[in-house]
Amino acid sequence: MLIWTAKFSRKKAAATVVLMGVVMAVLIVLTGRAPAEPESPPPRLTTNEERVAYLQSLGWEIEPEPIETLQFILPAELAEPYRSYNELQLSQGFDLTKCCGKQVSRCTYSVTNYPGQPKGVQANLYICEDAPVAGDICSSGARGFQEPLLPSGE
Repeated sequence: MLIWTAKFSRKKAAATVVLMGVVMAVLIVLTGRAPAEPESPPPRLTTNEERVAYLQSLGWEIEPEPIETLQFILPAELAEPYRSYNELQLSQGFDLTKCCGKQVSRCTYSVTNYPGQPKGVQANLYICEDAPVAGDICSSGARGFQEPLLPSGE
């Protein structure tokens, strides 16, 4: 059996505890600042063909010509109904607040592969500065709905 003894003064013990605390704080800061994987840039959607390909890459089969295309300036601050709509967008990784005060285009396409509803479903795709910033799948009428554009897990 081997026994070690060490004599510490209160000053040495306090200095050791403070030093260990500093080392732990530095490690926490450094691990928190570790570079994350770079996000892939959003797709560029400058043409109708690129928009159609983007929607198809999400699994939606659509008519290639939009039903409607319109442009508008998003208000400088989101108020209703934009605020509620942005909650849906945040759930799928989009955020309309990044486009406040800017021109946004909305392209609406007819969806042909919505489960259980072959007609009357539309895909809305919102584009700001050639990048997708929002979107939804919707249907109006008695059984109307509005849900995320991106399939779950995207």
